[in-house]
Amino acid sequence: MKQLVVTIQGEAGLHARPAGAVVKKAGEFASKITIEKDGKSVDAKRLLAVLSLGAKQGDELTITAEGADEEAAAVAVKETIETNH
Repeated sequence: MKQLVVTIQGEAGLHARPAGAVVKKAGEFASKITIEKDGKSVDAKRLLAVLSLGAKQGDELTITAEGADEEAAAVAVKETIETNH
């Protein structure tokens, strides 16, 4: 299991466009990937679940990946969150 923490930088938070990019990136990996905020954990491969977190600028998210490609998956999702605002 690989866990990484990322802080939302974009002023609009994790809205539809960046959330879509995260879901698309997560879908490229075989590992189970979850994103957690304030104790709520959701499947990173489901758009409505990611949007339901309501992540805003300054919020801290924990990305957890578990599976054969967990290291690459966690890093890729983290970078997608950091670069898409």
